[in-house]
Amino acid sequence: MRMACPQCGFIHYRNPTVGVATVILDGNRILLGRRAPHSSYPGAWCIPCGHVEWDEDIREAARRECREETGLDVRVGEVVAVHSNFHNPAQHTVGVWFRCEIVGGELRAGDDLDQAAWFPLDAIPEPLAFPTDRLVLDALRREWTAAEG
Repeated sequence: MRMACPQCGFIHYRNPTVGVATVILDGNRILLGRRAPHSSYPGAWCIPCGHVEWDEDIREAARRECREETGLDVRVGEVVAVHSNFHNPAQHTVGVWFRCEIVGGELRAGDDLDQAAWFPLDAIPEPLAFPTDRLVLDALRREWTAAEG
């Protein structure tokens, strides 16, 4: 239900925010980050991600978030997936996962992550911070298996 003022007609829209995630693959391995103690979902693993800022291009947001969280500079490529995130009732988001290629930088955890590491698609660490990351990882694993088979 939307809050609205019957006198002036103002409607308060409670809209989701947009998030971006960077899918960086090396063969059958993917780069994941462990959420830092000061972040949401501390100790859980995720595909490096973050929110799009006001007046920021979505692909630039993906580059920025990747740099902040992993120290890597990436070329942002095709969209891998788009999902609505309902896991946090206080903060509904729509996430866009981009396939990315490393073009520079040095791997190190930062910002909301305290660790960044490569994992085989068939040996993903637990727990995962976001249920939608599992959907993306499962699809990537199926894609990799089909390409190898």
